[in-house]
Amino acid sequence: MPKADSTGAAARVAAVDPRLTLQSVVRTFQVLEAVGRAGRPRSLGEIASMVSMDKSAVQRAVATLQGLGYLERAENGNGFVPGRRILDRTYDYLRMTPIIERATPVLIELRKTARERVDLSLLDDVSIVYAIRLQSKRENFPATLIGRRLPVFFTSGGRAMLALMDDAKVDDILDRSELRPITQKTIFDLPGIRGKIAEARRDGYALAVEESLIGEVVLAAAVTDADGAPIAAVHIAASLSEWTVADFRARFGPLALEAAKALSR
Repeated sequence: MPKADSTGAAARVAAVDPRLTLQSVVRTFQVLEAVGRAGRPRSLGEIASMVSMDKSAVQRAVATLQGLGYLERAENGNGFVPGRRILDRTYDYLRMTPIIERATPVLIELRKTARERVDLSLLDDVSIVYAIRLQSKRENFPATLIGRRLPVFFTSGGRAMLALMDDAKVDDILDRSELRPITQKTIFDLPGIRGKIAEARRDGYALAVEESLIGEVVLAAAVTDADGAPIAAVHIAASLSEWTVADFRARFGPLALEAAKALSR
């Protein structure tokens, strides 16, 4: 079975009746997403190569997105970057998603108590997406940004949610995930991942040590909906220069569990 892309976008498109799918819209969003994933300005030729489209079609898509404000010229004029209009849609999503509204005051209080970084991630197929990030005294820049997407298999929040799924669902997600490490400490072999899921089932929360960022320890507890299905996770992250793993577990495991319970339905 082919591995899913990190966003799960291909699977969502495949699930839609092809008679109802506008391929021009799909291609336009592929262009927008490619520019976002690039991490730096990209030229028309580079974008065309990334999305396997001819340059003239990419030029029309880029011109349309630029006119709508979803792409902009880079500051030096060389290449394109995501446009500020994207932030409007981010705002729309955040204000219209009930779990984010419910979680914000809970996480603010948790941040005051923990005095470490506190996050809320949302489950999205084979990945999690950070929707709330409340910072501590020192941060790696990507770790401060909402909208960051990471695979479920090595994140504490992803494993906390996997721990509440049956084995068939877990196997399906892992089969469709691209199991690649992000640091030298990332656990990405199937026995290791399943061991961490079993650990989360035992403890009620999941722990990740330097798996997405060297020097960082994170634990997370899952938030469930009215049917008991996992939909989100509360994370607490800190530096290994200030905490041992054992002390971090003892201090923050109960706090994460309490916050997740308060948000679950």
